[in-house]
Amino acid sequence: MASTIEINDVAPIPAAERHGKAWHLFTVWSAPNLEFATVFVGALAIGFGLNIWQAILAIVVGNGLAGITHGIINTWGPEAGLPQMVLSRNAFGKLGNLVPSGLSTLVAGIGWFAVNSVSGTLALAALTNLSPLVSLLIVIVAQVGIAFVGHNLIQVWERYMSYFLAVVWLIVTVLVFSTPHAWNVAAAASGDFPWAGFTLTAGAAYGYTAGWTAFATDYTRYLPANTNKVALGWFAGLGNFVSTSLLMIVGATAFNVLGAGSVFGANPTADFTKTLGGWSAITLLAIAIGSISANVLNVYSGAMSFLAMGFKLGFKTRRAIMVVLAGAIGGLTAFAGVENGDVAHQLENFLLVVSYWVAPWIAIIVTERYLTKGKDAGARALAPVNSWSGVTAFVIATAFSIWGFASQVAYTGPIGYAIHHVTLDGGVVVDVPDLTAAVGFVLAAVLFLVFHKIEKPAKK
Repeated sequence: MASTIEINDVAPIPAAERHGKAWHLFTVWSAPNLEFATVFVGALAIGFGLNIWQAILAIVVGNGLAGITHGIINTWGPEAGLPQMVLSRNAFGKLGNLVPSGLSTLVAGIGWFAVNSVSGTLALAALTNLSPLVSLLIVIVAQVGIAFVGHNLIQVWERYMSYFLAVVWLIVTVLVFSTPHAWNVAAAASGDFPWAGFTLTAGAAYGYTAGWTAFATDYTRYLPANTNKVALGWFAGLGNFVSTSLLMIVGATAFNVLGAGSVFGANPTADFTKTLGGWSAITLLAIAIGSISANVLNVYSGAMSFLAMGFKLGFKTRRAIMVVLAGAIGGLTAFAGVENGDVAHQLENFLLVVSYWVAPWIAIIVTERYLTKGKDAGARALAPVNSWSGVTAFVIATAFSIWGFASQVAYTGPIGYAIHHVTLDGGVVVDVPDLTAAVGFVLAAVLFLVFHKIEKPAKK
């Protein structure tokens, strides 16, 4: 039953408890994206200086690459019946898997929880005129309450909220797309192609969409083992890609009208609804509900990632209790974000950090799956051996790609700088592309392939 507290945590799901259909994954992965954080990624493209068509191209590229691997990795759940970070042990080994599991715990259970709580809080405060603190408490209690109960209630919530959110956002899409000057490119289309803005937007979009992949099998492990993998992969991948791409494009067109100044304002959520006329109130409600839908998955899977690290807490409801703990820490972080008032730069930096680690991790687990042909994946994950190839490839690829190719306000990688940059009259360097995620993905796959071949004979 949906109201029964889940106690399976990271254990394999028995055949008698398997249920659900492949198409359910479309709503599971679309509902949490129907929120303002998704819209705001598209807004960042305008803030980065792209015109509307450049923004759309960057969004589709980033989301398309993320959607492909997301769909593939979702198909691993029904066979093994295990959460994603438990399956990650096959590539990273028993101790090495502490690294990606720990990162997933921090990024999902605390980082993403805080980011989405901020957008939900701003929407609820604008809608109700409640104080930010009261609005934040309402949002957090709803998120933690649903995730506390567990998988079945999450599935029901995401499915039915997706219907409401889809209707609201489709109407919002029509309103935004029909706004005068929404498709105007004259103001932004000048000079050379903005490589920095393009790669930053694609990287942020990739980080947002691929960030869900760290939880992929958490929501497919309850499906029957004979679930059609092709259908499952398409529904999961498209649910993620279609929802993120549509709302990011809505964000780009809306802020193309509002201007880059609104992107970096104190409450871009409220500014966004200014383009919607009488539909603003229902949109603010949808934004608040959407943030809850997103964070239900984040805090649930953050707890799963923590338990996948192997901690023995000694009670059956340890997953539920970890949800409460993660919600408390994430809530405090969200409160600091609300008080800070610089939503745009916080989200930009966070999304790029997500892409920096998740791209190498995806490359490694996919490569390992290919090399082993997925043989006995569930059994191997439950009896993990010590292995150095995965974590070594991950650390080297992540560190090198950030060092060489990051393009941030505080740091510019020397290799990215050498590839392309523009020096302004005052000596300020701009337009350095950020290729960190792409380089990290390719390098991690290559290094793991080499290290795996070296390590395999050594174990015999």
